[in-house]
Amino acid sequence: MPTRADAWATVCAYTPSESLRRHMLAVEAAMRAYARLRGEDETAWGCAGLLHDFDYERFPDAHPAAGDPILAELGWPEPIRRAIQSHADFTGVPRVTPMEHALHACDDVTGLIVAVALVRPDRDLRKVDLKSIRKKWKNHAFAAGVDRDEVAAAAAAFGVPLDDHLQTVLEAMQAVAADLGLAGAAPAAGGDAPGADG
Repeated sequence: MPTRADAWATVCAYTPSESLRRHMLAVEAAMRAYARLRGEDETAWGCAGLLHDFDYERFPDAHPAAGDPILAELGWPEPIRRAIQSHADFTGVPRVTPMEHALHACDDVTGLIVAVALVRPDRDLRKVDLKSIRKKWKNHAFAAGVDRDEVAAAAAAFGVPLDDHLQTVLEAMQAVAADLGLAGAAPAAGGDAPGADG
């Protein structure tokens, strides 16, 4: 199987947008956290999260189907590729495995959590708590693109109570807050691969 460094190189090659790269890093962090909690392959789950939207900017109308042959050619195994296909309902690929359910459950909720951090004056994700997320959750005009019903249903399908899910994803993202540009200060310049040490 290719490495995490290979996954990051693919993300960088296909995704110029820093915000979309950060989204994929957030989902990777959440996926790794769940893999650790469930005794699953942390690298495989993390790479599924890191790669799940890699093709979106280049093929917005064909994502994620357009990325599948690219990932296959790069040697990514079928379970990771299938998880990526199943995270989008319109592909018709049903979610069956824990990895597939986890990816679907972690995807949109990261956007809500980022939005909560961004409205803080200090933009510091490390200071966000579950209470502040739940408060914003109730305000459907806030981060309106995040379908709360879908997030709740995805967590339930993954077998995790919603508050536990929000807390797990929040803590995972807080651990990589600097990589997400949400550590309360301007991110350092450089081309290092965020999260490469984990």
